[in-house]
Amino acid sequence: MKNLVVMLLFALTTSSFTQTAKEVIAKSDKVLRGNSSKSEMTIQIVRPSWEREMTLKSWSKGDDLSVVLITGPAKDKGTVFLKRHKEVWNWVPAIERTIKLPPSMMSQSWMGTDFTNDDLVNEFSIVEDYTHSFQGEEIIEGRTCWIIDMVPKPDAAVVWGKVRVWVDQKDYLQLKVENYDEDEYLINSMLASDIKNMGGRMMASKLVMIPEDEPGNKTIMIYKDIEFDVAIDDDFFSTNNMKRLQ
Repeated sequence: MKNLVVMLLFALTTSSFTQTAKEVIAKSDKVLRGNSSKSEMTIQIVRPSWEREMTLKSWSKGDDLSVVLITGPAKDKGTVFLKRHKEVWNWVPAIERTIKLPPSMMSQSWMGTDFTNDDLVNEFSIVEDYTHSFQGEEIIEGRTCWIIDMVPKPDAAVVWGKVRVWVDQKDYLQLKVENYDEDEYLINSMLASDIKNMGGRMMASKLVMIPEDEPGNKTIMIYKDIEFDVAIDDDFFSTNNMKRLQ
């Protein structure tokens, strides 16, 4: 009888894992971006003694092409970040220069926020550059989530030493992400909320990035509008086009 109970508990535990952890992450990544997307966002930088806000537009196509355009405030307007395959470029209108960002800069702060350069342009693939494993389940925002650890492959020069992701089992939303360094020390956490139908699919419209060692600091990203599976030519994602974006 005891052995039967153990077998039943094992069956119930493993029944949720009919997919591999990599397949779950791939589906959640697809939910975030679709085949292509166009979005408008607001970012609020919150510090203990001040706050700042910026607005931006973003385009993406597949895993290899993405552009972020700053539309406000005035001093940053027209700044562009481009990811094209494994290269990342920054157009700075104030000096009229296009700068190629080296891999060493991908872990640095993006525009003074708590997001990194890699968070915004996704230089690395969360599907192909990591190995994935289930670590259990937890309820977040009233939704049952898989907990999945992502550890970089030996040849992947990624930003983090480990990433832990909570993926909603219903809509494959990434509701929480923890980023760790190579010593498995927690660097920051991202929390997703305000789930609503946007662009024809359910998604978290609010993302909050919180650094572990800086009390009172956080960066809030709010999606204002998003369209999925829009027609975008590959040439749109070129260094020549960066300075033409408005």
